[in-house]
This record gives sequence, structure tokens and C-alpha cells, in this order.
Amino acid sequence: MRTLLTAAAALAIGGTAVADANVRVIHASPDAPAVDVLVNGGNVPAFTNFSFGEAVGPVSVPAGSYDIDVVPTGGMPPGVIDVDGLGLMDNTDYTIAAIDTLANISPLVLVDDNTLDPNNARIRFVHASPNAPAVDITLSDGTVLFAGTEFGNAASEGYFSVPGGTYDLQVRLAGTDSVVLDLPGIGVNNNTVYSVFALGLVGDKDTPLTAGVFVDAIPAPGSLAFIGLAGAFAARRRRA
Repeated sequence: MRTLLTAAAALAIGGTAVADANVRVIHASPDAPAVDVLVNGGNVPAFTNFSFGEAVGPVSVPAGSYDIDVVPTGGMPPGVIDVDGLGLMDNTDYTIAAIDTLANISPLVLVDDNTLDPNNARIRFVHASPNAPAVDITLSDGTVLFAGTEFGNAASEGYFSVPGGTYDLQVRLAGTDSVVLDLPGIGVNNNTVYSVFALGLVGDKDTPLTAGVFVDAIPAPGSLAFIGLAGAFAARRRRA
């Protein structure tokens, strides 16, 4: 069973500052096993046993510099990812995603903007499908919401705000009408922030190309988690 340990304490080894950075970790490597995350050379995982398509956290930690090891569950360094000197700033939210195939796995560090809008949902798109070319995210009528996003990047448009509701979306090869993934009935709520990840591999039956929608921020205390093929876009585009 996936568990979240005393992650704040584990991440804060050697730190004395107020815990004012927030960190979430997403497993987005389609052929990598379940993993643990070790911090600053510790033997007790900060996050443990989470699999492809899952997120853990966020946790609040002291701002500062951290050494991160991502290892197969139950393992010890050296692992599949080794990051030294990861800097976390005061009053900042982060998502750290393990991306690419296992042979080339690497961390993608994103700074999150979790500002809530009571009248809209706020959404960003992240391309994390290793063998997919650059893609557009569109409405079913072809209206482009995010254009030309390449693997390993968040869309350059940043976040945009849309009214809560249900929408039919498509993933298309960038700049074309070629649809590689239909996403019907995507739903989102106002006063909520989402990250939509392109996950999996094109043409792979075990981990096919899909959309993972993660809830980044909500107005009341609650679990921020992977919620599957749900998400949010609207009929007209409005930047946040």
C-alpha cells in the first residue's frame, strides 16, 4: 500500500527555517517500477511505494537545498534519479515529476501557481509522454488551448482560467488535425487548480498514451491526488 511517511521531518533534515515550501512528487515514468524518495542521505523514505501515474504530497518543508534519491521501492542509493542541491524557496509550491523511460529517467521540477479563483478552474498542461512528438491540446472543434508543447515541458501559455463544467478535448499532433487521443467528458470545478499531464507511451498496450489530471489546490483541507481522466478546459480561452 502506498503511504506517506513523516515526509516533512525527513525533508527537513539539517534545516532550521520555517516550513514554507510545499513539495509534491509525481511518478510519470511509464516503465519504471514503484519507487521511494530518499532525502539528504537518509535511510527512511520521505515518500514510499508509489507507482506510475500516482502523486504523493504535498508536504511543507523548510526552504533550503536538498539532495534527492529516487530508488525502487525498498532499495537504497544509487537509485534511478540522483539530484544534488535542489533549491527550494520560501513561500513556493513545487511539483517534482520523474519523467522519461527508465533508461533515461530524469526529474522535471515545476514551480506551481496555486492561486484559487472562486469563479473559474485554473489549468496547466505538462507533456510527459517520452515518445510522443510535440502536441496541441484542443477542443473537439479544433480550437487550440495549448499549442506545440514538447516532451519534458509545461505549456508556454502557463495557466488559464475556465468556467467549471464538462468538456470534450483532443490531443493532436502539433499544428495538424491529426488526433492521437480523444478525451470526452472532461470535468472541472471552480475554485480549483489542476495540472494535466500527457502520460504513457504512444502505441504501447501496457501504458498507452493517456491524460493524467492532478488536483493541485482546493479551497478546503483535503487530499490532493491523481484523479484519472478528468480535468478541465473550456470553450473559450482566458489566461489566468
